[in-house]
Amino acid sequence: MFFASTSPALIRRSAHVNALRSLDRLLDEQLAAPRQRSYQLTQDEQSYTLSFDVPGIAKEQLSIGIEGSVVRIESQPDAPRKYKAAYELPQDIDVSASDAKLENGVLTLKLAKKAPVSNVAQLAIN
Repeated sequence: MFFASTSPALIRRSAHVNALRSLDRLLDEQLAAPRQRSYQLTQDEQSYTLSFDVPGIAKEQLSIGIEGSVVRIESQPDAPRKYKAAYELPQDIDVSASDAKLENGVLTLKLAKKAPVSNVAQLAIN
């Protein structure tokens, strides 16, 4: 006994094809759209100031790690919302002179820039 597809199967297949085309079109539009930054960055000669919206997360539920010029922000596993991001800045950060503040769901980081250290050694001429 053989089973052959009938014309209603072709109609169903074309419906799936149209749905897939719609999905492809939606994904193309979303991926092609310019992404909005989830932070605000300002800087002066001494520091960078980054502001993030982290509503519903307490300061005890956030961890901020700084390594060189990379800032990593991550929510703890017990936080009601998940947040995980990393940002690379153009200059290394002085952690001892930096500050973090969380008020009304806005995390503000004031990150002090490290002064560039010159490794140039003077060589005496004989």
